[in-house]
Amino acid sequence: MTASTSGVVRIGNCSGFYGDRLSAMRQMLEGGELDVLTGDYLAELTMLILGKDQLKDPSLGYARTFVRQLEDCLGLALEKGVRIVANAGGLNPAGLADKVREVATALGLHPLVAHVEGDDVRHLSFTDALTANAYLGGFGIAAALSAGADVVVTGRVTDASLVVGPAVAHHGWTPTSYDELAGAVVAGHVIECGTQATGGNFSGFLDLPHRDRPLGFPVAEVAADGSSVITKHAGTGGAVTVDTVTAQLVYEIQSTRYLGPDVTAHLDSVRLEQQAEDRVAILGVTGEAPPERLKVCVNELGGWRNQVELVLTGLDVAAKAAWVREQLGPRLTAAEVTWSELSEPTADADSQEAASTLLRCTVKDPSPDPVGRAFTAAAVELALGSYPGFTMTAPPAPATPFGVYRAEYVDRADVTHTVVHADGRREVVADPTAYTAEADAPGRRPSPYPARPDTLTRRLPLGTFVHARSGDKGGDANIGLWVAHDGVDPATYDARVQWLFKLMSPRGIPTLLPEAADLDVDVWLLPHLGAVNLVVHGLLGQGVAASTRFDPQAKALGEWLRSRLVSIEESLV
Repeated sequence: MTASTSGVVRIGNCSGFYGDRLSAMRQMLEGGELDVLTGDYLAELTMLILGKDQLKDPSLGYARTFVRQLEDCLGLALEKGVRIVANAGGLNPAGLADKVREVATALGLHPLVAHVEGDDVRHLSFTDALTANAYLGGFGIAAALSAGADVVVTGRVTDASLVVGPAVAHHGWTPTSYDELAGAVVAGHVIECGTQATGGNFSGFLDLPHRDRPLGFPVAEVAADGSSVITKHAGTGGAVTVDTVTAQLVYEIQSTRYLGPDVTAHLDSVRLEQQAEDRVAILGVTGEAPPERLKVCVNELGGWRNQVELVLTGLDVAAKAAWVREQLGPRLTAAEVTWSELSEPTADADSQEAASTLLRCTVKDPSPDPVGRAFTAAAVELALGSYPGFTMTAPPAPATPFGVYRAEYVDRADVTHTVVHADGRREVVADPTAYTAEADAPGRRPSPYPARPDTLTRRLPLGTFVHARSGDKGGDANIGLWVAHDGVDPATYDARVQWLFKLMSPRGIPTLLPEAADLDVDVWLLPHLGAVNLVVHGLLGQGVAASTRFDPQAKALGEWLRSRLVSIEESLV
C-alpha cells in the first residue's frame, strides 16, 4: 500500500471471534468494495484454547478456521486486490504463515505472505505460564503492507491494531500522528467484534430492520484525518445506527482513556453522527502518546473443574435444595465448592418446565480426582434417595482443566516487535519515542451529583429508554449504558442523560446490582455519547475460564440491569 493524504481506506471485518460465521469472508469479498479485509480471532479465552492445542501438537496454536476460509477465498481476494489482515496466528504466527503458503501453492496461487511476531514473552519471568503474550500495535502490520504483502497474519496484537495498521500504511501516518491514530483505534474497536456493530447482541434488536437476513459485517471507511464512517454492505441484515455503533463503542472499555500500544485514545472526545442510512460518522477523536509499558495477557492452568445441575420442581424447592446440599456436601472433597442461588419457580405453572428451577453445584481442585468420578458418583448415587423428583439436566461429565487469566505489564525494551516479510527479511518495529505517564482519567462520576428537582415518578424498567452492552475484562465486568436515540426532542434526550448520570452512583449500584454489593465499582461518564461505563471489579473472579458464575463473561449482565425497576420521572417517559 502506498502512502496518500486523501481519500479513504475501506477496511472490512469478517470475524469477531474464533468460531464466527465461516462464510463471512466470502460474503464480505463478494458483497461490496474493500481495500482490506480483517479478521479478529483472539480473546483471553482463545489464547488459553490455543495453548491447550499446542500442548497436544506444538505445530498448532493458530486459528484453523482461518485456513479453511482462505482455502475458499484466497483466489477471490487476490483477484479483487483485497489485502487480508488477521490475528489468527495466535501463538504460532510463523506456523500459520507457512500454512497459508502451503494452501496457496495447492491452489496454484502465489500471494506475498508476511507475519508479525514478538508478542510471546513467556521468557520474561512467565516461564510457568501456559501463554504470556504482549499486546502489540499496528505499525508492524503497516510495514508488512507497505512492503507489498497480500496476506498479513499476526500473533497477539490489539484487536484495533488490525485497522490501525492498514490505515497507517494507506495514509502514511507517523508514530506521533496521535489524533489520527486515535481515530483509527476507535474505528477498529467498533468493527473488531463483527456484527456486534450492526445489531448483534443489541438491546434494541426489536427495531432492527431485515432480521430475516444474516447480519452484515461492518466496514470502516477511514479518512486521512483519522475520522471514519462505519457502514456495511448493501442488502445485508441489521443496521448501522448511532445506537448500534455506541453499543460496540462502550463494549469492554474501562475509563475514558483507551490505552493502546500506539496511542492513548480519548473516548470522551468521540462524537457520532448519522450521515445516511447505515452510515455513521466517528468524528472529533483526539489522542496522546501511548503508555510506557505493554499489557500482557497471561494464562495459567489453574486446575480441574466439574459441575452438576439438579432440577427442582413444584412445591418446597427451598427444602429440597437444602436436603440435597446436606446429603452431597459431606461427600465432596474438592478445594472449592460453589452452589448457585435458588429462585422460586412459577406458582400454579401451566407447564412442568415453568414449575421447575435449577440448582448447580460447581467444584474446582488442583487435582482431577476430587472433581472427577468421586464427585459425579456422589451425585448420581443420590438419584433414588434424595428429594422427590430428583433429576439432572445432563449426564455426569468428566473433569475438565480450567485456566486462570491475569494481566501483567512489561517494559517495551523487553519486547521485540518483528515483521517477517514475504521474502524472509526480518524488520524490527521501533518503539515510540514519547509516552504518556499514567494518571487518573477524567470523567469519573462525581459524588454528590447535582440533583434534578423532585417530581412525580413511575416504577419502570431501566431499559425503558436505556440501552446496555456488557462483557468481561479478565475478572472485571464492564457494562456500558446509554440513552437511546428514539426520536424524542433534544431537551428530553438531554434530560434523560442527566437522569441516567444521576442514577448511576457508585454508592447506588449495589441496589441495582445486589451481586456487586461487596465489590468496588467505577462509574465513568461519556457525555458526548450520552453514556455511562461501569467497571465492576472482581465480579468474574479469575476470569472466564475459572469463573463459577452461570454467565462467566458477563454477556447478559447489562440485560439484567435493564430489567431492574427504577423511578423514572414522568416527563422523561
